[in-house]
Amino acid sequence: MAAVNAHADLELLVIAAGAHLIPPADSFRDVKAHFPIADSVPMQKPGRTTRPDDAEALGTGISRLTRSFRSLEPDWIVVLGDRIEAFAAAAAANIGGWALAHLHGGDRAEGVADESMRHAISKLAHLHLPATQASADRLIRMGEKPEHVHVVGSPAIDGLAGIDAMDDDTFAKLGAPRAVVLLHPTGRSHETEEHVTANVLESLETLNMSKLALAPNYDPGRAGVLRLLKERGLDVQPHRPREWFVALLKRLASTGGVLVGNSSAGLIEAPAVGCRVVDIGPRQNGRERPASVRHADDQSAGAIERAILDALAVEPLEANDHPYGDGHAGERVTSLLARIDPHTRGLLAKLNTY
Repeated sequence: MAAVNAHADLELLVIAAGAHLIPPADSFRDVKAHFPIADSVPMQKPGRTTRPDDAEALGTGISRLTRSFRSLEPDWIVVLGDRIEAFAAAAAANIGGWALAHLHGGDRAEGVADESMRHAISKLAHLHLPATQASADRLIRMGEKPEHVHVVGSPAIDGLAGIDAMDDDTFAKLGAPRAVVLLHPTGRSHETEEHVTANVLESLETLNMSKLALAPNYDPGRAGVLRLLKERGLDVQPHRPREWFVALLKRLASTGGVLVGNSSAGLIEAPAVGCRVVDIGPRQNGRERPASVRHADDQSAGAIERAILDALAVEPLEANDHPYGDGHAGERVTSLLARIDPHTRGLLAKLNTY
């Protein structure tokens, strides 16, 4: 969005939707602090995090986003990833006749329903902006035209260099943790989510590591993760701005700490700032993992403990070795959006190449 704003030939229109509008986080305020919001589209309802709830929210999103697109008349609709907000926007765009550009298409996420939604968005998209060459190759094998697939890197790495590590006082108030737990649900039962969360905490207690827990996202199964964290007496940090999170990762990197969980941030942002990472379970399965990331496929406490010890011993990733790019994704994306005519039939007329 910053790159679009800075481009002389592009105008930014931001629609805040879905999870950004769920209280008490209200993370749309973080967006609004940086960019004007052209419209907001509520989808999910607080406390309703089952898969049928998500399906219902998706329908609401498609309807409301279509109204937004009609009003705003954009040339391009740009979505990232695989969440229901992106899927709703993609469905509205393709069916409604607007050109759709998709960031981070072609990735894999075998552990959650997002795997299907990401590839469904790719089949709806007209311009593909994958983060890695492996993802670009996958899109082409899926039948997308090679001339419409452009590797740009991950926008999540853009701007990291401009954020300083967390200061001493703020870090001390958080308990100066040696481990930060960021564990998202994977759509399983609350009991299963609680069991895995308990194993993570048990491994950290065995290693006698001070810990800080960040709140899980709003995917199905959230209640189980959150309940277990609170029952174990952790002061779970609610949503924080990106700058705060990156500052924490940088401080964790400088103090020899580790990020433990299953967030994509463990594969993208954290390794980019030199933070050690343990990725747990199947949520990110199939995605490219930087060499410094350790994986605990077996979600037992013992396996997690061994992965943490291994992660603490590895050398941080060199900047030029990151599979998700160099931090200039925004510039590449805006160059393409400004250069490619979104109204050409060759772009909008979808045809599988196989």
